[in-house]
Amino acid sequence: MSLPSENKPKLRIVFMGTPEFAVPSLKILIENNYDVIGVVTAPDKRAGRGMQLHESALKKFARENNLNILQPEKLKSPEFIEQLQILNPDLQIVVAFRMLPEAVWKMPRIGTFNLHASLLPQYRGAAPINWAIINGEKESGATTFFLEHEIDTGKIILQQNIKITEEENAGELHNELMLLGAELVLKTVQLIETGNYKLTPQTFSAEIKKAPKLFTESCRINWNISAQQINNLIRGLSPYPAAFTKLNGKTLKIFRSKILTIDNSQLTAISPGEIITDGKTFLRIQCADGLLEILELQLEGKKKIKTEEFLRGFRFNQENSKCNNL
Repeated sequence: MSLPSENKPKLRIVFMGTPEFAVPSLKILIENNYDVIGVVTAPDKRAGRGMQLHESALKKFARENNLNILQPEKLKSPEFIEQLQILNPDLQIVVAFRMLPEAVWKMPRIGTFNLHASLLPQYRGAAPINWAIINGEKESGATTFFLEHEIDTGKIILQQNIKITEEENAGELHNELMLLGAELVLKTVQLIETGNYKLTPQTFSAEIKKAPKLFTESCRINWNISAQQINNLIRGLSPYPAAFTKLNGKTLKIFRSKILTIDNSQLTAISPGEIITDGKTFLRIQCADGLLEILELQLEGKKKIKTEEFLRGFRFNQENSKCNNL
């Protein structure tokens, strides 16, 4: 795939994104000498002690590279629409940003494409990385597609798959897809430049799995299901927002675990959620079909630590030897 020739005008690109996930995609375009005429990102937010203003990860990168930055409060505002019209982009690229109004995504001559962290049409929605692991998938990937009215349903430009290992968590897959996605964004722009590319319509069927936004109840552990399902939930929510249970009335977040292979006939008297520990080196919790060993956790009001350190400061007794689903 060829870069722009000297005789051909460069594409005028507006890039839209906010978090760290979007930075490598913008970076690779800059490194390949693309004409990014504007970077649209979220307004600065107050956070932390003293409520200081914090810039988005994308804004920091754009500022460091002297790029034109736009931070609209409302994407439908006439002022923002006018700013985009003045920029007159040929192409807009969206990576981890808000839902765009039609007046924005339809504006460029070529259109607006989005990078999505799944193999569409599977896992449309806000949390594709998390749900792929929660559902025990062995494969994920990234997709570029042109925006249309319904979210994540536009015609596919390119896709690239990636394997999910048995121990990989959402944070690790996020980082892999962040870099894979950047390469895919570059390949997509290069392909669009040629003007010779084929778009693939997405299919719709009952087998399509969704990736809705995560809420508190999505993260609560139900000890009455299998150890494999719970382990996948923990992996899929680590490091954030984290799967949790309740221990002695306090929230206990679990970040790493492993399934124990033992003779379940020895566990007939143990009910789901019950804790088995030597008080020093291991902490195991009964699931519907076996034991899950907890490796890294965080009790409400405390820091995230490994199990051995946790057990040095926590004593189990008859009242607090079981996790519950309430």
